[in-house]
Amino acid sequence: MKKGERRKQELLKIAYRMFIEKGYENTSIDEIIAEAGIAKGTYYYYFESKEATLEAVIEMMIEEEVGRAKAVLETSLPVPQKLVSVIYSLRPAQDEQVIVKALDVTENIVMHEKVNRRIVEETVPLLTEVVKEGISQGIFECTNIEERVRMLLIISQHIFDDGIFTDRDVEVYIDVVEKTLGAKGGTMSCIAELISAL
Repeated sequence: MKKGERRKQELLKIAYRMFIEKGYENTSIDEIIAEAGIAKGTYYYYFESKEATLEAVIEMMIEEEVGRAKAVLETSLPVPQKLVSVIYSLRPAQDEQVIVKALDVTENIVMHEKVNRRIVEETVPLLTEVVKEGISQGIFECTNIEERVRMLLIISQHIFDDGIFTDRDVEVYIDVVEKTLGAKGGTMSCIAELISAL
C-alpha cells in the first residue's frame, strides 16, 4: 500500500472510531484532524467534506461486510441457512448503527440511495451463487435468478432496515421468498429466527 493510501486509511479509521464514539453529527472535521495530527490541507486532500468522509467510512464498512459474506459462501451450512447468513453478514454491527443512522437525515438521502444500490450490487452475485447451489440440490426451482434475488433484497431493505415491521410482515416475506425461489413451504423458516435475533 502506498504512503498516501495508507494515510487515507488511517484517517478513515479515526473518523470511523469517532463517528461510533461521538456520533456523526457530533464529530467535527477539526476533531478528526486533531486526532490524526495532520494539517487541515492534508485532510482536504483526501476528503472534500465531512459527507465525503462519511461516504468513504460506509464504503469501508460495506467492504468488511462483503468479506464476511464471501466467507459464509465457503462454509458447509445448509443452503437455506447459508442464504440467510449471507444476508445477515451484510448488516452493520450494532455499534455501527450510529453511523448508518447518519444516512437517514434529509441532506444525506442521495448518499443513502447510493449506499443501498451498492449493497444490492455487491450482494446479488453472492446470493445468486447460493441459490444456484440450492437449485443443484433440488431445494429451489427457478430461472432469472439474479432478478429474483435483487427483488427480494430490495423488498427486505424496505421492510426490515428501519426495524418497524410485524410478525405478519415476516410471515409474508418468508412466503414471498419461498415462492420467488420455488422452494417448498417452510424451507426458509430460518428467516424468522434471524429476524427475531436482531
